[in-house]
Amino acid sequence: MARIHVGLKVSDVNASVTFYSQLFGTEPALVRDDYAKWMLDDPLLNFSVNTHGDEPVGSAHFGIQVNDEQRLEVERSRLERLGFPLFDQNDLVCGYQLQHKSWVQAPDGVMWEVFFTEGVVDEYGTDEMPCGEMRCCDSHS
Repeated sequence: MARIHVGLKVSDVNASVTFYSQLFGTEPALVRDDYAKWMLDDPLLNFSVNTHGDEPVGSAHFGIQVNDEQRLEVERSRLERLGFPLFDQNDLVCGYQLQHKSWVQAPDGVMWEVFFTEGVVDEYGTDEMPCGEMRCCDSHS
C-alpha cells in the first residue's frame, strides 16, 4: 500500500487543526505546537501542516509514503529504471518522524519524495531537498 503525502505551510497550526479536522471528519494522528499530521484512510492521504521554512504560507510539497523499507527499495529501483535522477536520504528526522526517502523532480520543478517513516521522534527535524540540477529549498514531511 502507498499513500499520497501533502505537506502544507500554514501560519497558524491551531486554526489549521480546527479547520482540517472538521474538513476530514477526524482529529490529527500527531499534533505539536508547530506541526500536525492526519493519516487518512479514505482517501489514502498523509496530510501535514507546519509553520517551518522560508516558503510562503500556502506552499506545499508532495510525496508518496510506502509501508516499509523493502517497498521503498522497490520504488527506488523502479524510478531508476525509468531514468529519473534520485537523491536518496536515509536515517533523517523530518517533521517529527525518522524517515528514509528519495526525491525526484517533475518537469516543472515540482519535487516529489518517495518515503518510508520508521517512527515518531520528540524533536522537529527538517530535511533539505536536493540541490544542483534539482531545485533547493527546505521541505518538511
